[in-house]
Amino acid sequence: MIQQVPPAKQDRSLGELLAELTQEIATLLRQEITLARTEMADKASNIGKQLGLLAIGGALAYSGVLAIVAAIVILLASAGLPWWVSALIVGLVVAAVGGMLVKKGLDAIRNQDLMPRQTLETLKEIKNG
Repeated sequence: MIQQVPPAKQDRSLGELLAELTQEIATLLRQEITLARTEMADKASNIGKQLGLLAIGGALAYSGVLAIVAAIVILLASAGLPWWVSALIVGLVVAAVGGMLVKKGLDAIRNQDLMPRQTLETLKEIKNG
């Protein structure tokens, strides 16, 4: 039985070299797309975890704030202010603090980088070659 020996690297034709180059580029692009998907999934997962922590922390803080707000309203009413004035003052302060916290949380989410930076850098390197 005659065994075919693949041609040595120097003996390959230009067509074979171009075919191999095309295959390697296609493989590389598939790998980069897979990397981009993985990066995006990791970033989305991280944001999901942070949102979960934000929701749990918010629920716990809310119950504590309600107790503190009630105590402050009672304290102000005991100091001689009418109940409705005490509740209004405390409500305005709590609403202002809550608004600032919501803004801070939204800014943090907006500043999250969602671009697959590693993949883009690799593609730039391939392009500049």
